[in-house]
Amino acid sequence: MGILSWIIVGLIAGLLAKFIMPGRDPGGVLVTMLIGIVGAVIGGFLVGIFIPGDLISGINVTTIIVATLGAIVLLAIYRWFAGRSARTV
Repeated sequence: MGILSWIIVGLIAGLLAKFIMPGRDPGGVLVTMLIGIVGAVIGGFLVGIFIPGDLISGINVTTIIVATLGAIVLLAIYRWFAGRSARTV
């Protein structure tokens, strides 16, 4: 799947991750969408490595699920690090 497809899927995943994990994020919705894009790329890359075949191709339910899971993991890590730095300052 091309990078433009992953960006589109990442934007969808970022919105879904924000819906699944509501709350105030440092940086707001824009940062959450960027985290969704990065999470989608990382999630797609990891699934492509560990699961052989053409599972991750095109914009479909499977790619959106993988991208959303990647975005949720990355958003949780981001919130954890942002929360730690806010408490120490």
